[in-house]
Amino acid sequence: MNNSIYSYRTGNDDIDREILDLVEVIDPADRELVFEMVVTAMRLGREDVERGDLKLVTAAIKELRYSFQVFAPYADVMKCTIFGSARIEHGDPAYRCAHDFARAIAAAGWMVITGAGPGIMQAGHEGAGRDNSFGVNIMLPFETDANPVIAGDPKLINFRYFFTRKVMFMKESHGYVLLPGGFGTMDETFELLTLIQTGKTPPAPVVLLDPPGGTYWQNWRRFIEQELRDGGLISSDDLCLVRLTDSVDEAVAEICSFYNTYHSMRFVGPRLVIRLKREVGDDELVILNHDFSDIVKTGAIERIGPTEPEMRDGDEIDLHRIAFRFDRHALARLRRLIDRLNHPPDPSVS
Repeated sequence: MNNSIYSYRTGNDDIDREILDLVEVIDPADRELVFEMVVTAMRLGREDVERGDLKLVTAAIKELRYSFQVFAPYADVMKCTIFGSARIEHGDPAYRCAHDFARAIAAAGWMVITGAGPGIMQAGHEGAGRDNSFGVNIMLPFETDANPVIAGDPKLINFRYFFTRKVMFMKESHGYVLLPGGFGTMDETFELLTLIQTGKTPPAPVVLLDPPGGTYWQNWRRFIEQELRDGGLISSDDLCLVRLTDSVDEAVAEICSFYNTYHSMRFVGPRLVIRLKREVGDDELVILNHDFSDIVKTGAIERIGPTEPEMRDGDEIDLHRIAFRFDRHALARLRRLIDRLNHPPDPSVS
């Protein structure tokens, strides 16, 4: 095979040739990536890297590989992550709220992902049922066992590291519901919003769900508005990235309606390609270009067919598409555009 296409090397021609021979068994479409992974492992082994660091990298790769295998059979099923405190007990209003939400979202055809612990996590699994649940457990010195609903299930994954666990939460989830919780829930809330705000994870619906009459997320939002928005540390538009409610029905509607029209997106060269479940008409396209010209770097929002990279990857080629040169900065405005696509104005209403 022609090895001149591989620019990332070990620095030793003999080792590179042996790796090239090894990756011959890999699908040609993935061969270069596997070659680079093996090269990285060899470079780590030959460089002055501490043994503890090698253990970290090895464990992280093994955790991710196993996680990909667990989730793979369910790739076409929509999944919602439920975050919240492990300390909230059965019978608490927040526990019942998590249970009822999970039951309702499962009835809508979704699966749920939780951290697999007690409290809100167990409530989510109870509501959705074992068959519709994934457990993404973190092994802690004081809390290592999964809750009894998901314990022993093949869809339970035990993680050593928080960072690999968070990768799987973000990679596999199509929506997020957060209930009251402690430092861990706050960490998950702010990291999730940071990733969406900066474009490091695709746009997704995020619901902050209080039990009826609860004030946890109202107080959180008051802090965000007074200290972050009013202090100029975030924009007002950033608040559209989350929805606060104390209604399970509203939470379910927010999660599901995000995918009324919108399906997914992908950057192809300089353009952002948004894949849709329906075609955008001429009149609607004119309105979109007028109302969202501020996030188009050059040119216009256009209807397009599948691009060559998408065709090559077999990436949702049957869906409708629009594309434009996104400024890669105004992610909250991009969320507004998705909302508009999902809920276009009624032309009969003036």
